[in-house]
Amino acid sequence: MSLLSVQGISKHFKDTIAVDHVSFDMAEGEFLSLLGPSGCGKTTTLRIIAGLESLTEGKVFLEGRDVTYEAPFHRNTGMVFQNYALFPHMTIHENVAFGLRMRKFDKNRIEDKVTRALELVHLGGLGERYPHQLSGGQQQRVALARALAVEPALLLLDEPLSNLDAKLREEMRIEIKLIQREVGITTLFVTHDQEEALTMSDRVIVMERGRISEMGSPVEIYQNPTSAFVADFIGHANIFKGKVVKVQSDQTVVRSEGNLEIYTPPREGIEVGDDALVVVRQERIRLDPMENDVIRVGNCFSAELILTNFLGPTIHYICKTSGNEIHLRRPNEGKLQLMELGRSVLVQWDQDDCVLIRI
Repeated sequence: MSLLSVQGISKHFKDTIAVDHVSFDMAEGEFLSLLGPSGCGKTTTLRIIAGLESLTEGKVFLEGRDVTYEAPFHRNTGMVFQNYALFPHMTIHENVAFGLRMRKFDKNRIEDKVTRALELVHLGGLGERYPHQLSGGQQQRVALARALAVEPALLLLDEPLSNLDAKLREEMRIEIKLIQREVGITTLFVTHDQEEALTMSDRVIVMERGRISEMGSPVEIYQNPTSAFVADFIGHANIFKGKVVKVQSDQTVVRSEGNLEIYTPPREGIEVGDDALVVVRQERIRLDPMENDVIRVGNCFSAELILTNFLGPTIHYICKTSGNEIHLRRPNEGKLQLMELGRSVLVQWDQDDCVLIRI
């Protein structure tokens, strides 16, 4: 039995459909992310599960119980909000204890649970401080401790890292994942940040316009997207639009709008004459100077280097060929010598680096 089962939920705001027949299950102990751009319905979905938003249709089951119309405080969930939602007039200890007091726990049990929760998020000894005396990252830890203190069956995280700076976000990503694994709590995480979703999740649900566009492991979603939206939204990719001109048992050929003939692995259901997209991740493309001794393999095209962006650990190159811009990212491996702009180069990638999508 799934710990959480979301069955065909929808939410309408007058003429706007925010969530459109969304269904998924979560196993106990799983870390699942709802990922998508602003307005795709991910936060509304989370709020429906939490009981903070009514639904237009559908059902929500938690621990085998129908909680569709139950009040939030009757659902065995803990929630961490984007803005922390700490009580400024309460100490850290009082903030973490709040949910336990509302549930009328014994005073001694409250003390034990608050102490354990603060130690879990590495804030032991700071219980008498107030929220304004803590950094943003520490406040987020307090919010997480408050949610964990009540020992919920399901932890709900609504973009909890979006107010932190880049370095602190990365640290908190690791921290939350380590805590989740240590506690073993089932966690539903909402984010618009693909890196957060890919690094933290067991599975990712990508949402678009209120619907689930794709669902799978981070590797599946990244390596083998099945829709143009997911291919474009996740990672950095070149997407070539064209027509299938040849289909063989081990190879499909697509002629792009810029007249590039691109060799891809075959994909079931795609035939000659179909309109298709070829997706190639930027980091899978190689860049070589135009020299006679360069070995040409797979998809190989002459191009002009038109822009170089130094990004520290990687270099982003933009090349132009047959009216197409090809973007690629290569690691900075030290002793860096950037190629000069305007020079002739070869861009190439293997057939197996392509993902074929029918449109």
